[in-house]
Amino acid sequence: MKKYDFDTVIPRRGTCSYKWDAAPEEGILPMWVADMDFKTAPAVIEALKKRAEHGVFGYTKVPEKYYEAAAGWFAKRHGSNYDKKWILPTTGVLPALAAILRALTKPGDGVVMQTPAYNCFFSSLKNAGCGIIENELVYADGKYSIDFDDFEKKTALPNAKVFLLCSPHNPSGRVWTKSELLRMGEICLKNKVFVISDEIHCDIVFEGHKHIPFVSLGKEFLQNSATCVSPSKTFNLAGVQCANIVCADADVRAKISKTLDVNEVAEISPFAVDALIAAYNEGGEWLDGLLEYLHGNFLYLKNFFAENFPKFKVLPLEATYLVWVDCSALGMTSEKIEKTLYEKERLWVNEGTKYGKAGEGFLRINIACPKSLLVEGLEKIKKAFG
Repeated sequence: MKKYDFDTVIPRRGTCSYKWDAAPEEGILPMWVADMDFKTAPAVIEALKKRAEHGVFGYTKVPEKYYEAAAGWFAKRHGSNYDKKWILPTTGVLPALAAILRALTKPGDGVVMQTPAYNCFFSSLKNAGCGIIENELVYADGKYSIDFDDFEKKTALPNAKVFLLCSPHNPSGRVWTKSELLRMGEICLKNKVFVISDEIHCDIVFEGHKHIPFVSLGKEFLQNSATCVSPSKTFNLAGVQCANIVCADADVRAKISKTLDVNEVAEISPFAVDALIAAYNEGGEWLDGLLEYLHGNFLYLKNFFAENFPKFKVLPLEATYLVWVDCSALGMTSEKIEKTLYEKERLWVNEGTKYGKAGEGFLRINIACPKSLLVEGLEKIKKAFG
């Protein structure tokens, strides 16, 4: 018998779940937003119960053991030697990104971004008054790679001040190799472009691949970057609102810290503190079980498409629980495919163009759910287009 239960369907409709309650229609099966349908690690649940039983939820001073847990997790899981003083707590990766952009850019500055890209990046850059400089990834033979010639040209533009790295990459599921990261980092150093590395999915990496923290590449890369991390994707804690910025350069860190304070996102809740400590100190075994289950879900989906839609390309899932599927063989736009599934089969997935023009023809499917729900969703796709 497996130690952790990922098969039981946890009813979430009617719990103010953004994933399950956002649809105005009844009976929609949601496989869209990056939110898992599993209970978090038992150690986290127990820590939150203990905190709730205390009954007092006042302003919270982040304790030393919070920083120790965060630094310890990344040392143990990823070989990153974070100094505790480099860590700035905040309420989420998007608030972290917003704070870094406001601290280091001015309106009109350009930010290099690799597309297709996480949809919220577009709005974050717009809100910060930054221009988007797209370095479109090369899609060939069912996989993405980096156009380094274009990357060098884009980072050399006079207004290019920041490179927003998504590592592992969402929505493609790529885990960047050390050589790819080194080359991007060296080009950014050459062109005096600061790197913001969003590594929120760094723990959801599958066998045969290894997440390499950008800061681990060398001192020069450490000093020319700020990294955004969080237990939210790993342990399904997005609603607890907890993330960290890791920045080694003292002057840059001071600017970011000031911006966090100005934007009132520097204080996290007592639940966030206790959840992170429990997750990072006691959640490793649970995560290993989760990764095994997610990989099984991916293999089921991959085989399902091979049997029923052989002309569709399911891209390799190196990381994340978000599968990127090339449905261009249908001859329909991504928007039309999503709309058809939603209206005809009451299945909600993400259209590829949500992640930029480079996503046309693709769908993003969230497989972080009990297998029974995955099977139900895939059968809906078969009914719609089979």
